[in-house]
Amino acid sequence: MKQLTKAEEDIMQILWELGEGNVAAIIEELPDPKPAYNTVSTIVRILESKDFVDYRKEGRGHIYFPKVKKTEYSNQSINKIVDGYFQGSFKSMVSFFMKKNDISISEMETIMQEINNENAS
Repeated sequence: MKQLTKAEEDIMQILWELGEGNVAAIIEELPDPKPAYNTVSTIVRILESKDFVDYRKEGRGHIYFPKVKKTEYSNQSINKIVDGYFQGSFKSMVSFFMKKNDISISEMETIMQEINNENAS
């Protein structure tokens, strides 16, 4: 799976949230100052060429929708970070974020309990 630029990822986040939409709907969800229609349209076409987005024709326009699930992309991105910065060690990554964000042992235990509860469901 290809890596996305920040602009491409921003558009994907909106499509994942909306489920589908035309360029105007995507622009509406972007923060001010809004980019030009052609800019967003170009980014959507790049996402299409990267096989992240597909479309269906509706009238004279296109309705775009994600082909890649957010969880798939998230997992791939996190694995890339772990491999690139933490030599493939999730333990090193968690340790880094605990120290960097000053997470206490009790907070970490709460996080672990939430993970265990989700896995049990």
